[in-house]
Amino acid sequence: MSKEPRWTQTWISGTRAAGVDLGYPGERLGLPKEGGGSVAGFGRRIGAITVDWLICTWAIGRGLLQADPRSAGWVGLGVFALEYILLVGTLGMTLGMRLFGIRVAALDGGRPAFGAVLLRTLLLCLAVPALIWDRDQRGLHDRAARTVVVRD
Repeated sequence: MSKEPRWTQTWISGTRAAGVDLGYPGERLGLPKEGGGSVAGFGRRIGAITVDWLICTWAIGRGLLQADPRSAGWVGLGVFALEYILLVGTLGMTLGMRLFGIRVAALDGGRPAFGAVLLRTLLLCLAVPALIWDRDQRGLHDRAARTVVVRD
């Protein structure tokens, strides 16, 4: 019996199962493997966006603005977009990102340009582009804006 993997194991398990070394996330971008400046993991990103969404929808949308429960989602989305444009555009991070120790960076390591922040925010609000990732853990919204979320 051959020690070669079955043909289904090479495509079901991904390219790593076929013996292809893709490197660590961010290596192609010149980012470190670990520590500050490395690509932020999925857990930190989902935690940050959850905090931001709760703040925008519940605390501001329903609490401060007293939006009707039927329209609170849309009001929250508007506040969420405004938060991202203002905070990521000026500080490079939102409140949730600050709590989880991550930030949005341009590919050169600096803060992203305002146009990139607008594009990234629009695509993030559509949700689907943010759910399709590449091997560097960048969603389509990050790729389009030429940004990456890194550990602070």
